[in-house]
Amino acid sequence: MASFPPRVNEKEIVRSRTIGELLAPAAPFDKKCGGENWTVAFAPDGSYFAWSQGYRIVKLVPWSQCLKNFLLHGSKNVTNSSCLKLARQNSNGGQKNKLREHIIDCGDIVWSLAFGSSVPEKQSRCVNIEWHRFRFGQDQLLLATGLNNGRIKIWDVYTGKLLLNLVDHIEVVRDLTFAPDGSLLLVSASRDKTLRVWDLKDDGNMVKVLRGHQNWVYSCAFSPDCSMLCSVGASKAVFLWNMDKYTMIRRLEGHHHDVVACDFSPDGALLATASYDTRVYVWDPHNGDLLLEFGHLFPPPTPIFAGGANDRWVRAVSFSHDGLHVASLADDKMVRFWRIGEDCPVQVAPLSNGLCCAFSTDGSVLAAGTHDGSVYFWATPRQVPSLQHLCRMSIRRVMPTQEVQKLPVPSKMLEFLSYRD
Repeated sequence: MASFPPRVNEKEIVRSRTIGELLAPAAPFDKKCGGENWTVAFAPDGSYFAWSQGYRIVKLVPWSQCLKNFLLHGSKNVTNSSCLKLARQNSNGGQKNKLREHIIDCGDIVWSLAFGSSVPEKQSRCVNIEWHRFRFGQDQLLLATGLNNGRIKIWDVYTGKLLLNLVDHIEVVRDLTFAPDGSLLLVSASRDKTLRVWDLKDDGNMVKVLRGHQNWVYSCAFSPDCSMLCSVGASKAVFLWNMDKYTMIRRLEGHHHDVVACDFSPDGALLATASYDTRVYVWDPHNGDLLLEFGHLFPPPTPIFAGGANDRWVRAVSFSHDGLHVASLADDKMVRFWRIGEDCPVQVAPLSNGLCCAFSTDGSVLAAGTHDGSVYFWATPRQVPSLQHLCRMSIRRVMPTQEVQKLPVPSKMLEFLSYRD
């Protein structure tokens, strides 16, 4: 069994450059488990980076200061004191400039993180509520943490203070995602087989429970225009939901094992899903068509054996902000960077025991978390997008596949706009 197709020379694939690392403290001698880093996240404005370093602790660090430290000192670990020192040097001005490192004890093992920022004009979906305990301003930046006991805690990023404690799930909160429109609508995915929709502008009121999964829900992601939600889980489940009506649109069929991660492209035209079946699939979420397959084992396992290739399970997937690249992380100790339209990686990087990954806000860095609570960073593939691709992304941000196919343009152009070229 190989990691690449026979026609590909692994030695000729570009190795991604290491940027830096953030190492978790040594495990307490009495702790045998619970030190995993299940989740990493970048703030939407690029101000903060957060990760779960195990044993109930979430670390929040000012991202620009840590990146500066990486560049100054190579790939050395950024210590608490160095980040704090740099933060103090840049603490003149408004609240956003007073970035400080925070260590948050969440009270239980942390499985999921998500940043949320508010747009004041966005109204709560609960229109009859006149009084609210919290009024989130434009400068507010929140961090949601999903815990082992089913609770979700909401923190003020700038102060590290606990704001809300959301209690309704009865099992692990495996993933969290905020609507990217500033509405502070939060969706949680849980091992209790449900997704729950919370309105933080209504003091964390639970708006809806989405039911349909027959087993654990591993991950969820909003489309960029907030109209759709993807949720993935055990038993090959990939579901798409209408987030205006809170109804299921369709189930995507094709994976052969548990599906553990999902992410939309920045224009909303593509959806990537990662599975223990050793594959990443790229779909058209508007009609359910499977467009691309990124394999991590060759020859690929047949459906009856797909569940047994547990040394090649794909753990995470993330779309880059240029819409051209996808990152995947698998149990074969490798991070892969794929380019849309190509079936083998354009860059790779070594990583043992990886669990999660995310692109930085500007897309220049990929962060990946590991079993021991640490984070490693790599420079991502850089490519100047063609004018055609930029135009395609602009069109696809506002036009679903069904409308694109009605355009009076040549078939080749339709194929390009539909990512079928």
